[in-house]
Amino acid sequence: MKHIFNKGKDSKKPTFLMLHGTGGTELDLLPLAGMIDDEASVLSVRGNVLENGMPRFFRRLAEGVFDIEDLIFRTKELNEFLDEAAVKYDFDRDNIIAIGYSNGANIAASLLFHYQNALKGAILHHPMVPISGIELPDLTGKSVFIAAGTNDPICSPLESTELQSLLKNANAKVDIHWEHNGHQLTREEVEHAAQWYRKL
Repeated sequence: MKHIFNKGKDSKKPTFLMLHGTGGTELDLLPLAGMIDDEASVLSVRGNVLENGMPRFFRRLAEGVFDIEDLIFRTKELNEFLDEAAVKYDFDRDNIIAIGYSNGANIAASLLFHYQNALKGAILHHPMVPISGIELPDLTGKSVFIAAGTNDPICSPLESTELQSLLKNANAKVDIHWEHNGHQLTREEVEHAAQWYRKL
């Protein structure tokens, strides 16, 4: 997978896995990592799927309708990439926090839904429920921050609270922060994510 790795100043801190939204690249979310913890290592990845020339992490059939088979395949691919990257760059595989926006947040949520030990935690900006009707692994000890929009046209508040509830029922510790700026990724929600991270 096309990616950037920046080694942090403190190897005891988590490695941030940065996952862009539709049409983004591995450069998009690098400033967020610095805002949340400028001493952490950063692994920023570009999605392997193209939709009309725009990078994504998995295919969709329509707006909000995911290609579930591709989602499962791409989630496995990303999880295996993390295994390889941890060896290559010598970071702690058990200390990864995903920071994703929109499509990137959805693949991060899918990692949590499918693999018990893929992530230590996640900051999900405007995520949807990646897949329904599956039993989640036991996520005891995992922490998740969800930034959601009360007026998000792509991801309804109902969907945000459903995701929170599914993760909580799998024993993850979940905090949700609400904004009123549609599907936009705002500085305010990143600052709230940084406050949440500092309390971990």
